[in-house]
Amino acid sequence: MSTPKNIFEIMKSGEEVRQDHPQYNEFMQIVANTLKLNADLNKAEDVKEVREKLSEIIGTTIDTSTGIFAPFHINFGKHTIIGKNVFINHACSFLDLGGITIEDDVLIGPRVNLVTENHPIDSTKRKSLLCKPILIKRNAWIGAAATILPGVTIGENAVVAAGSVVTKNVADNTIVAGVPAKFIKNI
Repeated sequence: MSTPKNIFEIMKSGEEVRQDHPQYNEFMQIVANTLKLNADLNKAEDVKEVREKLSEIIGTTIDTSTGIFAPFHINFGKHTIIGKNVFINHACSFLDLGGITIEDDVLIGPRVNLVTENHPIDSTKRKSLLCKPILIKRNAWIGAAATILPGVTIGENAVVAAGSVVTKNVADNTIVAGVPAKFIKNI
């Protein structure tokens, strides 16, 4: 009998993550620890302290050119990469099991949701997870209260209008808006 794949590799690969996986409890322990660290992050009194706490959560030092305003919410942390000169405004929520990469010079407005996790439609499998990565390329701007769904890439210099729900990739140098987000114009 072969050894099951590492649960963290399964998350990043987009395969179904079942609750009966032998490493599921290990995953849940990381989530519990992240929730504790996230609570500390949200008690931080300045941007430097928020950045330090988030660096601890994601396991990589975030560059001092990057600013994150609390409150900020993240459920796992270990699959997030944040570039230089990024700004993340108040009340954002990152569900990063599938992986979130934010390249340099990105602006993220308040109350933005980056969601890499989904569930199967089949009701007998619904408690399983299906994860796909989000990539936000250099110099993109995500407007207030936008939601980026699993598997989406936001192109370089692209703008996502406030309140949009992005279900498909956004091309470089374009503006999208709406629910679901649709092409508005080239920049």
